[in-house]
Amino acid sequence: MSNGSSTTESLFLVFADARELQLLHFWLFLGIYLAAFLGNTLIITAIACDHRLHTPMYFFLLNLSLLDLGSISTTVPKAMANSLWDTRAISYLGCAAQVFLFVFLMSAEFYLLTVMAYDRYVAICKPLHYGTLLGSRACVHMAAAAWGSGFLRALLHTANTFSLPLCQGNALNQFFCEIPQILKLSCSHSYLRERGLLAFNAFLFLGCFVFIVLSYVQIFRAVLRIPSEQGRHKAFSTCLPHLAVVSLFLSTVMFAYLKAPSISSPSLDLVVSFLYSVGPPAVNPLIYSMRNKEIKDALRKVQEYTLFQL
Repeated sequence: MSNGSSTTESLFLVFADARELQLLHFWLFLGIYLAAFLGNTLIITAIACDHRLHTPMYFFLLNLSLLDLGSISTTVPKAMANSLWDTRAISYLGCAAQVFLFVFLMSAEFYLLTVMAYDRYVAICKPLHYGTLLGSRACVHMAAAAWGSGFLRALLHTANTFSLPLCQGNALNQFFCEIPQILKLSCSHSYLRERGLLAFNAFLFLGCFVFIVLSYVQIFRAVLRIPSEQGRHKAFSTCLPHLAVVSLFLSTVMFAYLKAPSISSPSLDLVVSFLYSVGPPAVNPLIYSMRNKEIKDALRKVQEYTLFQL
């Protein structure tokens, strides 16, 4: 992975050298992946098939499930293959593709969560203007902007990262290709450009974060002014799943990238990267379906239809 070198593959840090532990990790990854795949697929199917769920909130939820399905499929299958076949190798192009897809999908997910915060703000704070501000065309444009922004960010980071000469070997202390781990292999004088790009994106991240916080400040103010307890409960129930998903996403990502260097270690980096790359896609379907009666009813209909076809 360095300029002027014949190296064509990167090396992952395996979870364990013992074959029994590698197989245990394979089955663990497989169980999590199947749960995430099934949960997100069921939500996508339920929203697509139930006309009652053809609303802005569920349209954005469908997009979120698509992004979750894509992000976990970018990292986990390769990790399973490595554990099963007792290998750490990935091709140079495969590593670049994994970086691009992961950054693309994770960035688009955060932008989409920001849009979903705006959706909840309009629904609760400006309900009379909901149909006007969040019509079908506006929803499509906002979702497309989230996907497009994620694509451009991934393109910039991938092109910039893989244009750097790598002088520190080709062993990545990670179970998937991740930009911070690749930068550790770069020459000391060559990574400043990528650091500058990361700083610029940090400002975008902060802007989205502030927007989400301000949206929920206005939401909570509006909810507390609702006279009936039943109305307040209904309003909170529509916001809590999104707030829980945002909290899970931000807490894992911020801890992964903002933790103090003094507490950083290869083992901790592996655990934290596992939490933020695998945790949200697996847990999000559970969060959204746990207390959402409309999702439960739609899933029940999908189950009944499937059983009837069988």
